[in-house]
Amino acid sequence: MVWMSRTRRVVHWVTATTFGLQLLVAFVLMVNDFVRRRHRKPYRFPVTDPTPVMAGEDEVVVHTFGAVLYEDMLDAIDQARETVMFETYIWKGDEVGQRFKDALTRAAARGVAVHVIYDAFANLVVPPSFFEFDPRIMVRRHPVISSLLIRPRTSGRDHRKLLVVDSSVAFVGGYNIGSLYADRWRDTHARITGPSVAEFENAFVDQWNTHPIGVLAPFQRRTPLPSPSERIWEGAIRVHRNSPRWMVYPIRNMYLEAIDRASERIWLTHGYLIPDDDLVAALYCAARRGVDVRVIVPARSNHVIADWLSRGFYADLLAKGVRLFLYQGAMVHAKTAVVDGVWSTIGTANLDRLSLLGNYEVNAEFTSADVAHRMQEVFEVDLGNCRELTVEEWRTRSHAAKLTEQLLAPWRPIF
Repeated sequence: MVWMSRTRRVVHWVTATTFGLQLLVAFVLMVNDFVRRRHRKPYRFPVTDPTPVMAGEDEVVVHTFGAVLYEDMLDAIDQARETVMFETYIWKGDEVGQRFKDALTRAAARGVAVHVIYDAFANLVVPPSFFEFDPRIMVRRHPVISSLLIRPRTSGRDHRKLLVVDSSVAFVGGYNIGSLYADRWRDTHARITGPSVAEFENAFVDQWNTHPIGVLAPFQRRTPLPSPSERIWEGAIRVHRNSPRWMVYPIRNMYLEAIDRASERIWLTHGYLIPDDDLVAALYCAARRGVDVRVIVPARSNHVIADWLSRGFYADLLAKGVRLFLYQGAMVHAKTAVVDGVWSTIGTANLDRLSLLGNYEVNAEFTSADVAHRMQEVFEVDLGNCRELTVEEWRTRSHAAKLTEQLLAPWRPIF
């Protein structure tokens, strides 16, 4: 019995020491990243012209520069005559954020039914007064805490970015709302006009109408929205939604199916690459059968811990034939993929656990050669601003870097 007691004490000591070291390393990394950001240079990166292409009966415009996208979105809101449905994750209280708030207020003042959803946790650093709206604007605030119990059905964040105006135009993609994202981040958003807009409207309506659960449910009742009456069964665009409320996560399966079908190329662009074992295996199998697998990730993202967790996968991916490209000079925040010149996706879900098995997300899936060709052009432009990471270079990284990756590896399942 004495040896068992000693063993428990040793295990507890090792566990506490390891956790303490993890916290210390994370703190040092974040402080160093904060200092680096204070001395960063202005961002310069290439973008692609937002030329419209067709996906079946729908017109699709791929936006890769925030300032241009925001003007398009604000113009759509200003042209609204019946409905505006606006949903975002981060909404900064800066100049750009205020322009959106003002546009929504003007729309409500001229009699447009304006519905807004935003995530409270993502905006804790924004002054609460910014989220005091005109009473004619109907607001759903995704709460910081939905329940005292931490469980998947109540702890998911609303990570979606969606705008639907007058049932005629929809915007979806990775862009949050704020001045930082207007000209200093490389992200991707899609503007869709045509019959598929009803699917995006339905995605917003379902989110708005979902009954809240947990301790705050009695305070979140709201007038439900009607579902769009005309929806098509078949089309070149499909909308996939992750919903923790219903424990449904189709976006991960969408990616796995597309990777499994690939015969020529898989080109991915992701701000945060922390894939699970099945995604790694799927990419490996694709590379082994001769598929050109390329992934663009930021050389440095806005989340230094996510960077180090992502780097823990690099050795395995490179060894299995996946080519990695580090985006230079800006944060690439896109969540996109293009496969075989036929299939592509633009959305809000990252390739990490939080997005694929935790948060509310929405992705547009395109089965259109024209959209895929456009996405390949975007990828090639981005590739010109990247540096390829080779197996030899990665193997010779410092011992300190390797140790940091191993020390933080246990945190991967929670990101």
